[in-house]
Amino acid sequence: MKAGVLYKAHDLRLEERPRPAPAPGEVLVQIKAVGICGSDMHLYEEGRIGNTVLEQPVVLGHEAAGEVVELGSGVTSLKVGDRVAMEPGIPCRQCAYCKRGEYHLCPDVKFHGVPGNDGYFAEYATIPADFAFKLPANLDYVQGAMLEPLAVGLQAATEGEVRPGQSVAILGSGPIGLAALQASLVHGATNVIVVDVVEKRLEMAKELGASHVVNAAHTPAVQEIARLTGGLGADVVLETAGAVPTIQQTLYAARRGGVVVLVGIASQANVPLDVVRIVRSRMQVRGCFRYVNQYPVAVSLASTGKVDVRSTVTHSFPIDQLTEGIEFAIKRKDVAIKCVVTL
Repeated sequence: MKAGVLYKAHDLRLEERPRPAPAPGEVLVQIKAVGICGSDMHLYEEGRIGNTVLEQPVVLGHEAAGEVVELGSGVTSLKVGDRVAMEPGIPCRQCAYCKRGEYHLCPDVKFHGVPGNDGYFAEYATIPADFAFKLPANLDYVQGAMLEPLAVGLQAATEGEVRPGQSVAILGSGPIGLAALQASLVHGATNVIVVDVVEKRLEMAKELGASHVVNAAHTPAVQEIARLTGGLGADVVLETAGAVPTIQQTLYAARRGGVVVLVGIASQANVPLDVVRIVRSRMQVRGCFRYVNQYPVAVSLASTGKVDVRSTVTHSFPIDQLTEGIEFAIKRKDVAIKCVVTL
């Protein structure tokens, strides 16, 4: 099979690899669509993301959907021919975190597509059957792949405890920010403010239901958020850009007693924050790491039309143009929101 293997920054090779066989409890999936994520871009550009460093070649890609073509022994929940979305983080199921239902915090989780665990930019991949979710007939493979970023957005809104009638400010309107926008609306937020510096992405935010959009290249974001919330600041601030300036702005965009959720991963581990403001404002700052039990929710919302997972997909590339697709996603943020690789 063909697979896109990253050896080091800017060294991505399309190679022939043996087709894997499913172990007991697993299924073999013929991959049909994979989204190009910001983490793929970071790894391609820098050879790392956060404190995860590329030390051995790895197959990138973790936003995937495909068709089940072979069953491992003991699998009864799926059959050959089923169309599935693939949740890429496989926990141990045995540790204290897994037992608590917080399997996304499992210290031994195998997250496909990051260093140490091959991902889905390949023609075939195996996955435990219970982490492969059947796609309803009205969702295609591209929509199935886009359930992964939606799951991140849903987790962000869940961590922020977004409630009906609240105001939410979202800093960053890339694919995750736009997923967080739709998730906040599903949670009942009625005043959702989206901030970015790319006009095309702000236009998409408006189409998807944002109450207001702010181009921070022309308008001071914090002051505008205050104006749009009656001088208070937002009830919940979701930071999805992973940029030092926007992370620092969250504390000033949120109201006193508000909630800040850090979703994006900054390129540097240490970011100076005004802790006095946090304490004296009784502000809650929370981290949001991937997602837990959100895939069934994402499937339901997408299949019933409550969210539009296809809306952010702007460009598609065949697997033979994987490098070109990643470089396009990196360099053309003026036109590209979400790029997808099809097989």
